[in-house]
Amino acid sequence: MDPIQTEPLPVYLTTVEAAHLLRLSARTLEKYRTYGSGPSYRKLGGKVVYAASDLIGWAETGAKDSTSDPRTGPPPAKRRHFAST
Repeated sequence: MDPIQTEPLPVYLTTVEAAHLLRLSARTLEKYRTYGSGPSYRKLGGKVVYAASDLIGWAETGAKDSTSDPRTGPPPAKRRHFAST
């Protein structure tokens, strides 16, 4: 009989826990969420939670090989200004 293959359940973190994992302040993570430039999140009832795998994936977009590496990572947590037409 083959053992049953199971995938681990996603681990959901609060904003404070997610910020701690990313070494950011909770306020910075809230700004990323407000401006739409942060990691994916979910709303469960009125509570915001982050899947640990989403946090790691988002952080990995900032991986660089050197200081001259042209790849861009996550944008800063600041309001984006859009040109009006």
